[in-house]
Amino acid sequence: MVLTLRPRFGFFFWPYTAEYTGRMAVLGEAHGWDLVGIADTPGNAMDVWVALAVAAQRTARVPLAACVTNLVTRHPAVTAGAAVSVDALAGGRLILGLGTGHSGVANVGAVASTPEEFRTGLAAVRGRLSEMATAGGARRVPVYAAASGPGALRAAGAVADGVFVNYGLGAEHVARARDLIAEGARATGRSPEEIDVWWIACLDVDARREVALEKLGNILGFVGAYVAGAAPERRDVPPALVDPMRELRRRYTTRRAEMDPMLTRRLGVFDYLRARLAIAGTPEDCVGQVRAALAAGAYSLMFTVSLAADPVRTVELFGRDVLGCLKGVQPPPPA
Repeated sequence: MVLTLRPRFGFFFWPYTAEYTGRMAVLGEAHGWDLVGIADTPGNAMDVWVALAVAAQRTARVPLAACVTNLVTRHPAVTAGAAVSVDALAGGRLILGLGTGHSGVANVGAVASTPEEFRTGLAAVRGRLSEMATAGGARRVPVYAAASGPGALRAAGAVADGVFVNYGLGAEHVARARDLIAEGARATGRSPEEIDVWWIACLDVDARREVALEKLGNILGFVGAYVAGAAPERRDVPPALVDPMRELRRRYTTRRAEMDPMLTRRLGVFDYLRARLAIAGTPEDCVGQVRAALAAGAYSLMFTVSLAADPVRTVELFGRDVLGCLKGVQPPPPA
C-alpha cells in the first residue's frame, strides 16, 4: 500500500443544497483537510456532479472526490466525461471514486454491480480516462474503488489507482482488507505499494459527547448493513452478533427521511458498530480513537459526516481541535 509520511484526513457528505455544498467545501479547505468528497445518493441530496462543480468553483487547493458514484445508474462513458469536466473546473484536483452501489443504486430500484462487473467497469472507466487524457493533453483522472467485500477489495487491488476501504478500523479489519487488496494487485502483476488506500469511518464530533452520539445510529445502520453484507459471519462479525446484523440489514433504510437512529441500539449492535466503524464523541475522544486507528494501520482516514448531528459543526470542530493535534503524529511502521 502507499504509505504516507503523515496521517491524512478527509471527509465526504451528502450535498443537500448548493449553498451547503459550497460551505462544506470551503470549510474543508480552510481547516486543512486533505480531501473533500461528495456522495452520489439520489433521493437524499442533489446530483453529485453538479455538487462537485460547485465545490470546484468555491475552492482552489483542496483535492476533491466523487465519494462515491457507481457504474449502474450512469454509463461508464458518461461518468468518465463528467469526471474530466469537473477535473478541468477544479484545475486537476479530482479523484473519481466508484463503488458497486449502495444508496445511489438502491434508491432508484436498481441492483448493485457484482464483483466481476465492478472489476470490468473499473478497468473500462480507467481506460476511457486514459484515452481522453491522451487526446486532450490533460492528466488522467485517478480512479479509486470503494470496497468492503472480498471480491470488491480484490478488484480494487487489481485495477484501481486507490481504494476507499469500508470495513473497519480495528487491526484485524485493516489487516484483512490490506491482504485482499494485495492479493488482487499481485494477480495482475502490480505492486500493492502502488495503491493509495483510505479507510472510511463515520464521524460525529461535539463538545458534548451525548450530542455526538445521539444520532450516530443513523450512519452506523447505513454503513454497518453495507459492511456486514448478506453473510455477516464472513465479514469478521462476532458470532453472537451475526443474527442481529442480519436483522439490521433487513430493516435498515438508505433513505434519510425514514432512518431510525435507535435501531442499532434496539438490536444491540450500536456499541460494536461504533467501535468498529466510527470516530465519535468530544474532540478529546476523537484524538484517542484516531490514534488507535493509526496504530492499527489505518493511516489515511476518510470520514462520512453525511448524517452527523451537525455536519458543519463536526467539520469545524474536528478541523480546529483535532487536526492540529494529529497532523504531526507519525504513523507507526507496518508490522
